[in-house]
Amino acid sequence: MIKIVPRGSHERIARKNLRKLDLAKVQSLIEIAVAEDFGKGDPTSEITVGADEIAKGSLISREEIVVSGMEMVPAILKHYDTRLQFKPLVSDGYRASVANRLGVIKGPLRSMLSAERVVLNFLQRLCGISTMTWKFVSATRGTKAKIYDTRKTIPGWRELEKYAVRCGGGYNHRMSLGDAVMFKDNHIAELGPNFEPKLKKMVEQACANKNVKFVVVEVDHVDDQLDRVLMIPGVDIILLDNMGQWQLKHAVELRDKIGRKPLLEASGNITLNNVLTVASCGVDRISIGAITHSAIAVDIGLDR
Repeated sequence: MIKIVPRGSHERIARKNLRKLDLAKVQSLIEIAVAEDFGKGDPTSEITVGADEIAKGSLISREEIVVSGMEMVPAILKHYDTRLQFKPLVSDGYRASVANRLGVIKGPLRSMLSAERVVLNFLQRLCGISTMTWKFVSATRGTKAKIYDTRKTIPGWRELEKYAVRCGGGYNHRMSLGDAVMFKDNHIAELGPNFEPKLKKMVEQACANKNVKFVVVEVDHVDDQLDRVLMIPGVDIILLDNMGQWQLKHAVELRDKIGRKPLLEASGNITLNNVLTVASCGVDRISIGAITHSAIAVDIGLDR
């Protein structure tokens, strides 16, 4: 028996100020997906289903998930048949249990069956990302660390994937290169061992750019780099890449002792098994590429 849960009664995972999906930015992606799958029509449905047959179908979660992508469904369906109607039963950013109805599609059955795969492809991928993000957020509960994504997204899917991260309770890093300046290890290596004067000027240039939302500097070593970077005005975030527990704790202590307050962000080889250990070191942010590039699609079905 299908478990019916009224819309809005689920546990909310996303923050209350969840920034909505910009559907205008993903219309071309929907069109590509529809053309790819439906470009030559659907002779199977045409043979087996009458043109005037009307039916209802329910989107069912077959595992525990965090929902993302409900707005995508009507945007996809209209490409198949404007008579197809969709009623969401669970909002994006909410948790759904096994056998929950996520939404109901009503209209011509032939068109519904033709649209099924593309609808599920989008939902399963997006819910997979939001669900994995939620697992990392849940694992760090009780610490001050916030979970951030990276730019490790499928080409063309960034708007969608970063939206799914927000649905899972995570935060977005740069949407594109132009959003922020990140001086990473390869950039710093070009400045030589006495990098401070050059880096200071570069940070000043970054801060003067009105399009730059924040400035990040990566440090490879706590003892001979962090103290110097901490003294450079304008640095918003210091990236601590692939550092162990002792180094992360030492970085937090040094930052707090000096008194300058750039945020400290841990990244690199972070998994569900060690993320709490990393968060417990006192860092402010943890960036995890895996929540997008390694998220596993969840199991969602369309049942009549």
